[in-house]
Amino acid sequence: MTTVLITGCSSGFGLETARHFQERGWTVVATMREPREDLLPASERLKVLPLDVTDGASIAACLEAAGPIDVLVNNAGVGLLNALEGVPMEAARRVFETNTLGTIAMAKAVLPQLRERRAGVIVNVTSTVTLAPLHLLSVYTASKAAVNAFTECLALEVEPFGIRARIVLPGRAPETAFGQNARKHMPLGIPDAYGEIAEGVFAKWADEPADEVTHASDVAEAVWRAATDPTCPMRLPAGADAVALAERVRRGMGMA
Repeated sequence: MTTVLITGCSSGFGLETARHFQERGWTVVATMREPREDLLPASERLKVLPLDVTDGASIAACLEAAGPIDVLVNNAGVGLLNALEGVPMEAARRVFETNTLGTIAMAKAVLPQLRERRAGVIVNVTSTVTLAPLHLLSVYTASKAAVNAFTECLALEVEPFGIRARIVLPGRAPETAFGQNARKHMPLGIPDAYGEIAEGVFAKWADEPADEVTHASDVAEAVWRAATDPTCPMRLPAGADAVALAERVRRGMGMA
């Protein structure tokens, strides 16, 4: 397999994953809502294409321009951090349209070609927030947890056709644009009634060890393993904090 299509490549996990595959000689189809040719090294094995995963016509046009692909990495997503009472329903719908239905739509669109070739991999990037409950993340967590369940069921469906589906679960990544992204969907801010809870959450984050976070390179390496290693487990945590949380959950300890 030599061609990978990655969604959400304008920054963060997607951009670093595109670099990771490009450095290893793969043909990379890097997609984003507003394409920028200057983000990755120019190469005959690089295509930068526009893609809105919430738009069926955009998906069809992107796949037509991409040509045959061997691996799909569903990384595009939007963040949302707020108490449920502070989340407008249009914001909740937008999160599910991108994070959940966009992932499903992309997988559905690429499956026919993978099935015909009886080979391929679909890697869905979700989050370790799905491993244990957290304040202010109910809607975002629900959108990602749905992708976990979808991927595990999909893997059963496509295995007879030689196709694998895997999940990469990043932890907290301060260096990415998640926080800025999430604020776009908080037009009214956190409701006053939840102010004390929010202050406690932010204070806890500030006190967490600086070396126990997830870097974009951690996610890129995990996606690479999921795409290239047939023995990779269904769920692969990415980042020091993600690995530690997954181990605590496995041992029945939950959040620290």
